[in-house]
Amino acid sequence: MLEKNNEKLQLKYPCLWTYKIIGMDPDEMKCAVYEIIRDRQCHISPSRQSETAKYFSLNVELTVESESHRTNLYEALKAHRAIKLVL
Repeated sequence: MLEKNNEKLQLKYPCLWTYKIIGMDPDEMKCAVYEIIRDRQCHISPSRQSETAKYFSLNVELTVESESHRTNLYEALKAHRAIKLVL
């Protein structure tokens, strides 16, 4: 269950989920994603880059099996040195 604008969002698992990750090197960020998700299938697509091209964001879309799976992936992505921020 997630809260969004004081409303509870009910998710039915498994479901498709998208993380937006931000970092300085898109190739390193992709490697980080593959290290973390291992053999699970995902789709990584470019999102945006900062005006100075110092920061890049990627969308990572994959199926999550449960809330704990979703939050564990979030924490693992957030902890990786190549990823500065996870949304």
